[in-house]
Amino acid sequence: MIERVQFFDDIVLSWMGKFHTPRRNRIMSFFSKIGEKGIVWFAMCIPLLIYAPWRFFGANIIVGLAIAHLAGEIIIKHIVGRVRPCHKLEDDQLVVKRPKYYSFPSGHTTSSFSVFAVTLFRCWPLAIPVFFVAAMIAFSRIYLRVHYLTDVLVGMLLGFVCGGMSVLIFNTMILY
Repeated sequence: MIERVQFFDDIVLSWMGKFHTPRRNRIMSFFSKIGEKGIVWFAMCIPLLIYAPWRFFGANIIVGLAIAHLAGEIIIKHIVGRVRPCHKLEDDQLVVKRPKYYSFPSGHTTSSFSVFAVTLFRCWPLAIPVFFVAAMIAFSRIYLRVHYLTDVLVGMLLGFVCGGMSVLIFNTMILY
């Protein structure tokens, strides 16, 4: 089963390289860069944390990001230890610098979809632009060939679950 998944991931990886153009490379590099360390999401939280009526929402996002980081980056990546697809490529095939750490799941995607989940449950009109940015960050990781499709799909699911857990935690705090 794992061999079939890897075979499919390799096909997607190979196929993705055929769509590279200098303009797309710049766009995808931009989305990947804003997803690093959750930069775009922490930047989004600054006004939320400053404005008192939205502080709860901003804190909920931060907790979701923390849960996502703990689950994806600290626990799962080190248990699975999947090598990144970019390590199978020659240097001239790369658009971005090779990341140092493991591939599974995508941390950029996990954090992005944790924010999407919190936004969907707390402030659904904002969920549409958040989803767009999260989806572009996720796609950029496949496009740039630093993650396999399954890394990103699991990152989406894990992020949504972590964001949902954060909402449940905050809902529980309201009741007490």
